[in-house]
Amino acid sequence: MERIVDIATDGRHLSAHRGFLIVSEDRSEVGRIPLDDVAAVIVHAHGVTWSTNLIAALASRGAVMLLCGSNHAPVAVCLPLDGHHAQNARMRAQWEAGKPLSKQLWRRVVVAKIRWQAAVLEANGVSASAFDLLARRVGSGDPDNVEAQAARRYWPLLMGSGFRRDRDADGVNALLNYGYTVMRSLCARAVVASGLHPSIGIHHANRANAFALADDLIEPFRPLVDALTVRLTARGIDRVTSEAKRAFAGLIALDLPGPDGTTTLSGAANRAAQTLARAFETGRAADITLPTPPSALELAGLDSLIS
Repeated sequence: MERIVDIATDGRHLSAHRGFLIVSEDRSEVGRIPLDDVAAVIVHAHGVTWSTNLIAALASRGAVMLLCGSNHAPVAVCLPLDGHHAQNARMRAQWEAGKPLSKQLWRRVVVAKIRWQAAVLEANGVSASAFDLLARRVGSGDPDNVEAQAARRYWPLLMGSGFRRDRDADGVNALLNYGYTVMRSLCARAVVASGLHPSIGIHHANRANAFALADDLIEPFRPLVDALTVRLTARGIDRVTSEAKRAFAGLIALDLPGPDGTTTLSGAANRAAQTLARAFETGRAADITLPTPPSALELAGLDSLIS
């Protein structure tokens, strides 16, 4: 069982002992989790310390540690160096991928994201027929920035006409930041486990972004965070509470449809990263397998994540 561990209390110390992640306060143990169950550790609190042994133990299992700012968005990450037996060959193929391939891959990512946005809107009783047309208009590399056009339609329809997406804002925006952080950690882990380098993206290319490829891969999954955020706010949870954190952490085990049957969100992220690696090696954008948009019934399963 994969779990997201969130450290939100100041002054905690994290260490590894006999296969467990140990959480301590004033040298007294307050919790422990099997290291083999940990997919990612997200640190929000101040004054948190950790041992080198813990970081090495997490890395050996392919888990990541993210450090977050006050807006619940990640500011630093610790990733394992070795992620796959074919890492060298895959990173070389990734680095040498030409622009035509990267543009075709980005087109597929944007189309998948827009179709997911449409599925989330339909599940919330909003007509999304225009999104099918937008998805059909996405060209190689998305030169017309259809992704942004879809976003301008999507947010008012989903959140209301007064909503503005702002990474630095509180409330619902902070909820979205936290949900995306959880999703980002999964995608970063999947990328490394597939033998790819997370900083070499197919579209995102900021020199300071160590998550470029993870930020590419996360795009089709973002609407799932949006859908859960809508359900949280409907229950009066409009900020990052312990209930909200548990709900977002539970996303990784959510069942999603796939070409080979139902899989978890974590499995879908791993499949996307593995098939992206294959696309780099073969030079065929069609080899990537991105998550299939869920039905309204499948999205209704999000309600079970809210305690």
